[in-house]
Amino acid sequence: MLSLKRLFGTNGIRGLVNKELTPQMAIKIGSAIGTFFQRGNLIVGYDARTSGPMFAKAVIAGLNASGCNVLFVGMSPTPALQFAVRNHKMNGAVIITASHNPPEYNGIKVIWKDGIELSREQEIEIEDTYFNEKIHHAEWCNLGTTRALHGVIDDYVEAIKKHVDVSEIAKKEYHVIIDPGNSVGSLAAPRLLRELGCKVTTINANIDGTFPGRSPEPRPENLKDLALTVKSVGADLAVAYDGDADRSIFVDENGRIHWGDKTFALVEKHFLKDNPDEKIVTPVSSSTLVKDIADRYGGEIVWTKVGSVTVSQTMKNLNAKLGGEENGGIFYGPHQSVRDGAMATALILNIMAETDEELSKLLGELPEYFIEKGKVECANDIKKKVLEKLTEQLSELNMNTIDGVKLWFEDKSAILIRPSGTEPIYRLYAEAKTQEKTIQLIEEYSSKLETIINSLKS
Repeated sequence: MLSLKRLFGTNGIRGLVNKELTPQMAIKIGSAIGTFFQRGNLIVGYDARTSGPMFAKAVIAGLNASGCNVLFVGMSPTPALQFAVRNHKMNGAVIITASHNPPEYNGIKVIWKDGIELSREQEIEIEDTYFNEKIHHAEWCNLGTTRALHGVIDDYVEAIKKHVDVSEIAKKEYHVIIDPGNSVGSLAAPRLLRELGCKVTTINANIDGTFPGRSPEPRPENLKDLALTVKSVGADLAVAYDGDADRSIFVDENGRIHWGDKTFALVEKHFLKDNPDEKIVTPVSSSTLVKDIADRYGGEIVWTKVGSVTVSQTMKNLNAKLGGEENGGIFYGPHQSVRDGAMATALILNIMAETDEELSKLLGELPEYFIEKGKVECANDIKKKVLEKLTEQLSELNMNTIDGVKLWFEDKSAILIRPSGTEPIYRLYAEAKTQEKTIQLIEEYSSKLETIINSLKS
């Protein structure tokens, strides 16, 4: 969360409302952002959290004080706001959201003129302005203005529809269950799907910043009601979004919940059929399944550090058209190189319509991997030394060290061991062709980590 030396984490600024992140801080952060944009024109919007309007007003005050003009959207999905930046040729945006965090958190994302979150270098510039009192306050006669911007969701929905075969999807008359988790996913996705000719049933679609229906993190353990609903009403599929609707997790017609690797691999497969030799950008936390598909259909995998900003920035730098994460983030470059839950939903429906196949069959045709996760406690001050020793011990193995240590084995199993950026722990992600092998990998490498950690304590 927030510290004395850093504002930005792996995905914007986040903190507990009125404890780690206060309105007073938000005003100053807004002024630092405004100083960075040098009297630019910015969009501001927020997700469904109860503190969203409060922080939006504070950030806008800071932006106006530095001379920036604001187009205020109000409540909106993050990807709709990102699309609006490019659509209205703005200099950037500030989005008030804490994404999948619990309701007592909020945060601030800063977007560049291309709709993508700022690079780390740009974040450092804002941090330097904030901490070293370099904020520019405009003269009374040069303060920024604020006015409302309407039609953002209209434009966003129409833009998504341009990338799929609307008439083909409409012919199928799919019944789709949508679970936006009481947040902003309910503002765009149900409308989009109805305009694609789908019958839409919603659960947890009433906007409520306390998130009473489920956690804003769309994890399998939080989606049991959604899975039961699919089976009980005989729907063709279901989709759940996170708090700001940039990630999507899908449930097939049998009520089986699929983690993001599977649906991303399905999109990747059909993308590469039409676009061979393209680069596919994905973090090292993604399943080997993603590489299997790239190898089979002529794509090139580009591994990155974990984090959606890194995926977006890498896509931009390489002019890549597709990226994805294991947590349900799909980045479709022809639309925009950012995570977009509604765009991902339209792509999945398009594949189903083109192939005339049920989602369970399409996903069942992909290579199968079992996944297991683990964690080991590790003090923050020894994380770097632990990683050095672990890397040294495993140097003879097939390894990638772009973010922690990722190991691949000849039997197609793999494990990622990386220090958490927010907690005093190491996270482990194992996958294999059997559940037993994944458990074995977690136990084996947890033990190796514990041995190294204990040796550094003594």
